[in-house]
Amino acid sequence: MSTLVASFSVQPFTQFRRSKYFYLWYDGSYAIVCLAVIAAVRLTGWHGLTNEWDPRLFVLLPLACQVQILCSVWIHNCTHGNFPRAINRLVGELCGVVVLTRYASWEIIHQRHHKYSDDPVLDPHPVLPGFTGYWAFTLRGIVSVEQQLQQMYFELYGGKTPANVSFQLYRAVLSFGTMLLLAAAWFLALGAPVFTMLFLPATLVGVLHLMHFNWSTHNPWSKVNDFRPVNLNHGFYKVGNLIWHGIYFHGNHHQKSGMFNPMRMDPAKALPVIQPGDLTDHYPRKKSKGRAPGQLTADESENEAA
Repeated sequence: MSTLVASFSVQPFTQFRRSKYFYLWYDGSYAIVCLAVIAAVRLTGWHGLTNEWDPRLFVLLPLACQVQILCSVWIHNCTHGNFPRAINRLVGELCGVVVLTRYASWEIIHQRHHKYSDDPVLDPHPVLPGFTGYWAFTLRGIVSVEQQLQQMYFELYGGKTPANVSFQLYRAVLSFGTMLLLAAAWFLALGAPVFTMLFLPATLVGVLHLMHFNWSTHNPWSKVNDFRPVNLNHGFYKVGNLIWHGIYFHGNHHQKSGMFNPMRMDPAKALPVIQPGDLTDHYPRKKSKGRAPGQLTADESENEAA
């Protein structure tokens, strides 16, 4: 029990650094739980929340989308330890189940994004010349996440050797297979109508919004290809800041990631709000510095110390 409690007191990347087999037991544990849920549903004869294909369910779709987006926003905060330490990992894991990705990959990839923000090679989802459009950025970003997960393993555990490449192939199959099992568990628990009419479209909206958030807050409209975290607060983004804890104040977030709502940063320290395509010469640029394998970011060091 003490080992289980300890595992929930640190962030996944810290555990990933400690063991090359982290993903095997992490995704393997999720796979076992999902199989148990699927078996329980079958054995108990549960048929979901409803079997009726009632078009009135679509009335709840905006709420379902809000839940999905909020779960991503809260995971974002969990990666920086912005919830109370006693529940931070738990909130992250619960939200990770809702958005299907699970918490670990979200946290590990996001830490890398902060370490190598806007680095064309090492950032998991940089805005790049030639990929400044939303759809080009989205498609490239989805593929890049898996590539960066593998790259992080190579950096930590001996490089891109044939054995490591083979191990990562098995890890990728396990990870994607676990995500499918999790989706199947949701399908059986909710029932086909609720899953198809609410959960599935809300999940798609959540993914597209997450990519739009990452795209828009790195100034993809820059005419001089100066892509860096910026603050947006007009039109749609102003509404988003009100209902999603100031997420479009992304410039502030990269300056001080330990704030739950970066919109509330001290005005004397906050970065200015820009319009799409504005020059950002007055924004400080955080240089991306390489780190030796196993070296921690500030966020990771805080969780390790605990």
